[in-house]
Amino acid sequence: MKTLCLALTLLISTNITVAAEDFSTVKSKLEKALKSDVRGDRDKARDRNRRPIQTLEFFGLRDNMKIIELLPGGGWYTKLLAPVMAEKGQFYVAIGTGGVENTLFGKKGFEKAKALKIGTSINRPKGSRFYTLGKFDLGVNNIDMVLTFRNYHNFAKEGRMNMNRAVFAALKPGGIYAVVDHTRRHMQDLNNENGRRVDPVLAIKEIESAGFEFVDYSKLHYRPDDELRYEVGRKTVTGNTDRFTFKFRKPFK
Repeated sequence: MKTLCLALTLLISTNITVAAEDFSTVKSKLEKALKSDVRGDRDKARDRNRRPIQTLEFFGLRDNMKIIELLPGGGWYTKLLAPVMAEKGQFYVAIGTGGVENTLFGKKGFEKAKALKIGTSINRPKGSRFYTLGKFDLGVNNIDMVLTFRNYHNFAKEGRMNMNRAVFAALKPGGIYAVVDHTRRHMQDLNNENGRRVDPVLAIKEIESAGFEFVDYSKLHYRPDDELRYEVGRKTVTGNTDRFTFKFRKPFK
């Protein structure tokens, strides 16, 4: 029994060491990207709160992967991910890509980045808080990882389900779906303050219903002083919202 316990301890220790070594190259590239001139002061001011190195280590990012960032917005994460993947991997963006295409693509470190055209439009009906997103195909497959940061809340339920199914289809077996978003109190009804928050239990159920396995969660963005009461843009909470950080996987079989 002692021999077995010792063997298991050594195996676990070895796996942890290998994982750390695997990420060391990514970490070095991220540290370089964080210092890049392409990032402005507003980008850098958010580094401490968003903890990108720790977040991407948790998700298991490697620099030889094929990855997709959904809804890149102004490109805060794009400015980090694209340079990391530039040499050995492939970096795609999808859904709402105009901002990064116009401001980043073509610059040094972003030459290989590509925008995927999904063949459907994003609309917000008059009077609605949420965008609609029709069924679509990302047009690629065998993807290692798909990431979305603080965007899951943007869509009505049907749009979220369409997005989850498209991600599932694009990922290879064992591929990772990484989701971060602002936390809403569990089972709280929609109100004027929580429209840009998501019930984490609901998110898990929806993503699992698309076929994914829930792998793990991280407390990297847990903020106990966020009472989950206020709109995420309010001065009292902006930049310090509680966010869930979830890791899902497409089953191997």
